[in-house]
Amino acid sequence: MKLITAFAFCLVTVQAFAPKQHQSRHVGSAVRVTSEEIVANTLTDQQPRWLIEDFESGNRDMIKKMEVMLRQAQLDITKAIAEIDGGATFQEDAWERETGGGGKSMVLKDGKVWEKAGVNLSVVHGTMPQVALHAATERGNLAGKDDKVPFAACGLSCVMHPRNPHCPTMHFNYRIFQTSDNWWFGGGTDITPSYIDVDDMKHFHGTLKEVCDRHDPEYYPKFKKWADEYFLIPHRGERRGLGGIFFDDLNDRDPEEIFEFCKDAVNNVVAAYGPIIEKHKNDKFTNEQKRWQLLRRGRYAEFNLVYDRGTIFGLKTGGRTESILMSLPETARWEYDHHPRPGSREADFLDACKTPRNWV
Repeated sequence: MKLITAFAFCLVTVQAFAPKQHQSRHVGSAVRVTSEEIVANTLTDQQPRWLIEDFESGNRDMIKKMEVMLRQAQLDITKAIAEIDGGATFQEDAWERETGGGGKSMVLKDGKVWEKAGVNLSVVHGTMPQVALHAATERGNLAGKDDKVPFAACGLSCVMHPRNPHCPTMHFNYRIFQTSDNWWFGGGTDITPSYIDVDDMKHFHGTLKEVCDRHDPEYYPKFKKWADEYFLIPHRGERRGLGGIFFDDLNDRDPEEIFEFCKDAVNNVVAAYGPIIEKHKNDKFTNEQKRWQLLRRGRYAEFNLVYDRGTIFGLKTGGRTESILMSLPETARWEYDHHPRPGSREADFLDACKTPRNWV
């Protein structure tokens, strides 16, 4: 059984389940941490212990390994983003889940470049109720005799919404999920601009393709197609952006191989996205271009609220609202029956959202 579909997009929302909040603090720069520091048997506001110590599984060590890697990635990515922004720091929220695990949310607000950016880490374990499964999948009764599914999960999720309409929004998520009997990896990185810059898209997709090709030449075309299919807004007949890579239920080879792919992908998020932001963060823009960006953000919100399985899962299971809705932009716009002018850059972008293009 592939239970990952039920949990695949909820690692930012598993903060759900009534976590206990620690005091927030602001982080301006990251410090390298060691595996020993991460797995230390201590609990502090700054470094809570979240490891999957009570979950009985042959792959428990892989979740621990994934946690160490993703904790460092969270520090490295937030440090790089704060440096590119140059005007804001990330607020850090560490939390515990009483029935097992916890997480750390890092959110930047009101920056020079980003209106809002969040990078959330979750490392949790316990049992998943049947209602949670039905919130995220149409598959049959997957629960055990007691109507609960034992699970453990670890993942890092991120959404970044820039101010400038020439700077694209970016999202990524990399995770591992397991039950007592099986395990799966999932994730991906995708981009949502408001305008098409072909060189930007060649760089973004080209970086992702290079990562994929290092591990399997079939990954990029397969995962690019998967992203184009997943991020479709059916009631609009368009995608929320210009795609990237996306994969789920991945357990077709040695877990070490998939782990190394996830590690390579998450550690190249900044390489794929950062140069595009640096290139455009000081671009001049008009009120009309800002209006178009807000309209596209409306599409982003529609997808996340109506179709994203992680959002649905979190809201239907009483999740931590602030973490679930962190992915939404602070400002967006909806206009009745809006259509871009034929032949305009806006119309070209909309066409690319309706008919996915090959950028590399």
